[in-house]
Amino acid sequence: MNGALSWEHQPPRLILRGELDRETLLPLWNQRRTLMNQITVIDVGGLERVDSAGLAMLVHLRAQVEQYGGTLALTGITDRLSTLIALYNLQDIIPVN
Repeated sequence: MNGALSWEHQPPRLILRGELDRETLLPLWNQRRTLMNQITVIDVGGLERVDSAGLAMLVHLRAQVEQYGGTLALTGITDRLSTLIALYNLQDIIPVN
């Protein structure tokens, strides 16, 4: 594990790579308002690890977009992330296909 989080801002897509956890999410949190402008899809397929703080961040980003009348889809959800979503009973908030 490299312990880092990186992203590419390619509206309407935000591509996340690396690890999204309590140790790495602060830079994304600090830039969330700017980064989420015109974003309708977050690609999480490049995430190697997501912990509960990272999952909370994804839920927050979805709520942020919806607050302004938009919708946000997550693509590339791995089996591990899908399991975490199910453990927290968030399937209605983050649909897993």
